[in-house]
Amino acid sequence: MSTLTIRLPEDTAQRLKTMAQSRGLSMNKLIEQLSAHALAAWDTENHYRAMAATGDSQQAIAILDRLDAAEAP
Repeated sequence: MSTLTIRLPEDTAQRLKTMAQSRGLSMNKLIEQLSAHALAAWDTENHYRAMAATGDSQQAIAILDRLDAAEAP
C-alpha cells in the first residue's frame, strides 16, 4: 500500500470530511472508494474509445437504421 499526500482547498477537504462522516467512513476509505469509482469510469471510457477506434462507422449506421426501421409503425 502507498501513502499519498494531496493538497486540497480547505472547503473541499471539509466537505470530504463531512461526506465521510455521513457515510460512516474514514477519510482514507472514502478517498479509496471515490478513486475506485473514478478509475472504473476511466477504464470504461478507454475501453469504448478503443472499440470506437476499430469500429466501422458505416456498419454502425446500418445497424441503427435497421433499429429505426424495426421501431417504425
